[in-house]
Amino acid sequence: MTTAITHKIKVSVETFYQSDYSYPMSQHFMFAYRITITNFSTEAVQLLRRHWFIIDGLGQQREVEGEGVIGEQPIIQPGEKFEYISGCDLKTDVGKMYGTYLMENADNGKLFHVIIPEFFMMSPMKMN
Repeated sequence: MTTAITHKIKVSVETFYQSDYSYPMSQHFMFAYRITITNFSTEAVQLLRRHWFIIDGLGQQREVEGEGVIGEQPIIQPGEKFEYISGCDLKTDVGKMYGTYLMENADNGKLFHVIIPEFFMMSPMKMN
């Protein structure tokens, strides 16, 4: 698990190789990741946007940017967590992702970025 804390917001990431949805002979590798966002601040925050950088084993980079996560713009109260699972496909059996969330302080409306720590995706075949 990979973790980063920015402005008292903790982001933890755990990855999983999805063998049932991967087709190595066709250069299609599917990964899932679980993100847990914990609010250690004293104010509620809302996740407004995400900005991802996805890099495969050949160094090819994609950017993904959009509103919220999994169709939601969650409000996370002090001391609470929000967890979701999403996925990423790669043309190689290894890759990495990192990025930021744009958050809003629900009390004063101030916007700030929270770091999504860099994490690696690797098929079990690559580990042998």
